[in-house]
Amino acid sequence: MNYKIPYGLVLFAVIALIFSCLTRITSNGKVKGSVKIPNPPPPVKSVFIIVDKSNYSFRETRRSFKNPNRLQPAGTIHIVIDKSDYSLQVFDETGWFATYPVVFGSKSLDDKMMQGDRKTPEGTFIILSKRKHEKWNKFILLDYPNKKSWEKFNQRKAKGLIPGKATIGGAIGIHGTLPHFGDVVNGYANWTAGCVSLKNEDLDELYVIIRVGTKVMIRK
Repeated sequence: MNYKIPYGLVLFAVIALIFSCLTRITSNGKVKGSVKIPNPPPPVKSVFIIVDKSNYSFRETRRSFKNPNRLQPAGTIHIVIDKSDYSLQVFDETGWFATYPVVFGSKSLDDKMMQGDRKTPEGTFIILSKRKHEKWNKFILLDYPNKKSWEKFNQRKAKGLIPGKATIGGAIGIHGTLPHFGDVVNGYANWTAGCVSLKNEDLDELYVIIRVGTKVMIRK
């Protein structure tokens, strides 16, 4: 005796099973019972992440640029540091010579108000000294606070913009980074206590051409 499979009945059972599963899904994407359909993950935001103590993730490598027509600056040089552009430019007696990427202290990029605010001072300074540094490769000391710095500090204190017991601070200069930490410059990470920081290889180049008495302008 031949037995015929009731294909119509099988098809009806399959359709009923599919319909039963669909009706268990709620409007928020979850399934009634113990099984759940996971929601899609949120979009990943681009962030600056510290991977470890010797390496940083970053999007680009910031490079220095030099005048291709001259290997050495001509005559006396002066330096212009632009906080808005995160750059240090070197000019000689004939014009632009080089540009180096830099970072600063506070993320606000405002003018320094007092000791401990981590802000990089603005104004025109001169280099007082230069030396090798045990942590940051080399250190170029500026004459902050100078006469103009004291004038601004006293005016702000008189206006109540800073506490009466605040001090003006000092030991502001240009220096490098810890070994293998040059990527803080690539990542625009303002990390200093108010100084200007370059990559160590760029600082090595700058260190050779600057002299005590070189003029340094810091602006925003």
